[in-house]
Amino acid sequence: MMNLQIKKLYKSFDDIILFKDFDIDFSEHTISCILGPSGCGKTTLLNMISNTTQPDSGNFMGFNDKIISYIFQEPRLLPWKTVLENISFVLDDSLSKKEKDSIALKYSQLVELEKFNNYYPSKLSGGMKQRVAIARAFSYPSDIILMDEPLKALDLRLKMNLIKAFRRLWQMDKRTVIFVTHDIDEALLLGNDIYIFSKAPVEIKRKFVITEKERSLHAPSFLKLKNEIWEQMD
Repeated sequence: MMNLQIKKLYKSFDDIILFKDFDIDFSEHTISCILGPSGCGKTTLLNMISNTTQPDSGNFMGFNDKIISYIFQEPRLLPWKTVLENISFVLDDSLSKKEKDSIALKYSQLVELEKFNNYYPSKLSGGMKQRVAIARAFSYPSDIILMDEPLKALDLRLKMNLIKAFRRLWQMDKRTVIFVTHDIDEALLLGNDIYIFSKAPVEIKRKFVITEKERSLHAPSFLKLKNEIWEQMD
């Protein structure tokens, strides 16, 4: 399995150093979750991977020519477009309308929103909007999906439904996913690899590798892993 590598990363804002000689590897076609204290640079790292923020120095290996899609805390849907139109909006213009509609319909079905295809965002709940955002990210032919706390504002029931929808999509199409969260349960239920970041300047305090058997609230090891991760958090 190939790795995406970041080596000797340095990034500061004024006199605040976020990363100094920082190294991290991400396995391709897995879900990597990043946990860490507020302000340590998790979102900044995503922004540097997506090339919207430039590092002061460092090497990003394996990211060249990779196509990236993003799922944010806010769904960022276009209010004048329906569910189906919001999903198809990111598809290549070389596709016919019929082809775009077919792809969009497939992904709306996978997140169980096909009954709402003609609804506008103003008529959707917060959880439904985020499902549209997830469907849109997967419909876009990206290599890497970056997720910046997209489940943060949702209640537990909606969060669990979205986690199930995301895992269902990912099992069908195992993109490389890098997922930032503050929620240990989210990381355990979604992640294959979990990285625990320290306060800035960031160090990786520990990496956890989660098996499918451990990815359940009812697994005997779930609480043990949760406690182990909690002990590593600043």
